Amino acid sequence: MASSLVPGPRLISALGPGGELEAEKLPRKLRAELEAALEKQHQSGDSSPRRLVPFRLIRDLHQHLRKRDSTLYLHELLEGSEFYLPEVVKPPRNPELVARLEKIKIQLANEEYKRITRNVTCQDSRHGGTLSDLGKQVRSVKALVITIFNFIVTVVAAFACAYLGSQYIFTEMASRVLAALIVASVVGLAELYVMVRAMEGELGEL
Repeated sequence: MASSLVPGPRLISALGPGGELEAEKLPRKLRAELEAALEKQHQSGDSSPRRLVPFRLIRDLHQHLRKRDSTLYLHELLEGSEFYLPEVVKPPRNPELVARLEKIKIQLANEEYKRITRNVTCQDSRHGGTLSDLGKQVRSVKALVITIFNFIVTVVAAFACAYLGSQYIFTEMASRVLAALIVASVVGLAELYVMVRAMEGELGEL
């Protein structure tokens, strides 16, 4: 924050011998402080030495001119002057604080990594569950197809056996076919009953 200014040529000449402020009868203390500020040079950083006038002296000068109802205005005296902004010196960093901050950064990075990998693991588990369900469905369909195929084969075999065996009992074709149909129907109903019971058991396990 600025607390002083670099005086311009107008202010320096006004405070010199025969200057504009000589007729204003400045208080001896104020003049001495202003002259001392102009004579003293301050070194700041890489810049060349410069004169600095504190704001306090400028404020006292302004109040004195107002009391005297002077026609010399402060803004005229400050033509060419500049605010002086001192160089900000950064304090050295505390090694313990730096080490603690680094530790916190590492902890946050580890937590973020764990969070990301946890999401990936959950997604993999969901994908694995989907594939497992698909495998179960395929196996169920396969078992159903095999069961239906066995049912058809059993009924056809029962019909064929009954038809061929009935030739020793019936001589007419119609009677043999009717007997074969009856036997095939009974066997089919029995197979259907067993198949339904098996499917109920599988559904109960699911």
